[in-house]
Amino acid sequence: MSKAPVDSTVLGIETSCDETGVAVYSSVRGLLAHTLHSQVELHAHYGGVVPELASRDHVRRLLPLVHLTLERAGMQRTNIAAIAYTAGPGLAGALLVGASLAQAAAYALKVPALAVHHLEAHLLSPLMSSPAPRFPFIALLVSGGHSQLMRVGGIGDYALLGETLDDAAGEAFDKTAKLLGLGYPGGPALAQLAATGRPGRYRLPRPMLASGDLDMSFSGLKTAVLTEFRARALAPQDKADLAAEFQEAVAEVLVGKSLAAAHSTGIRQLVVAGGVGANQRLRALLNEKAALRNVAVAYPPLEFCTDNGAMVAFAGALRLAAGSFARDPGPPVFTVKPRWDLESAAAVASE
Repeated sequence: MSKAPVDSTVLGIETSCDETGVAVYSSVRGLLAHTLHSQVELHAHYGGVVPELASRDHVRRLLPLVHLTLERAGMQRTNIAAIAYTAGPGLAGALLVGASLAQAAAYALKVPALAVHHLEAHLLSPLMSSPAPRFPFIALLVSGGHSQLMRVGGIGDYALLGETLDDAAGEAFDKTAKLLGLGYPGGPALAQLAATGRPGRYRLPRPMLASGDLDMSFSGLKTAVLTEFRARALAPQDKADLAAEFQEAVAEVLVGKSLAAAHSTGIRQLVVAGGVGANQRLRALLNEKAALRNVAVAYPPLEFCTDNGAMVAFAGALRLAAGSFARDPGPPVFTVKPRWDLESAAAVASE
């Protein structure tokens, strides 16, 4: 008779930028609870994230959110088998808030502290969906800070296939939204405006779409929008049409590069993760084109596209099951990695 699987419960902490996320994930029962505090209102006045303010808000919010999440999960601190935290990449001060609390709590509870790569957590998050994609797959990571295509052979088995040479897709969305006079955060505001516009009225470039490799570039798109913006006074419908064309250009590049990656590797499973992965036009175009190429596409639930604690807890649970942690960590000694290459994450599970 086979033994029942061990139910290991992981507390996940995410503080890489401007969201304070906490979650409890069970290896047997799945996600038990998650909470998230967004700092959008705090940073809106400045038109972008202010690192010092972000760090201070994490200090204020994190411990109460941990207590609330444990309460919602019906868990006691002594039931936690490990604590996972985002160790990088991200804002150094923000990362230190989550890392210091996680390491101190893990030491007090005598459980492992698991240092999770932020992008690894994103690319593994679709595995929480049902049915879950299987390894190997191609991962399109698209957010405000990253636009990358990775070959994912398994947990910790990551190979970079292509990336943006300048602005990330989400960064281009935010900068273009600012040019058009939209609010913060710019990406969702631009997508909302684009829904009322007509792509094709303006013709923007599709940078590097036919470059023959899997790299991308989005800075030129922003410049092209600026050129149109300066050429004439834009009426509200003009702005909507320009926003729609910009969104279509970004979507076409991301879809084209993703399907090229699937073709070149022979892998027919594609996973999309990161904040831009919530863009409805990107999803619709990718689903349409992927179906024609017999490529399956998986996404995390919409609420887990942006930064959150659930993806960190889940990645930590996978690392814990694989035994990828320091078994006798001793007193808390740790570093955070504001810049951290995902391909090196395989060798670094905890500090």
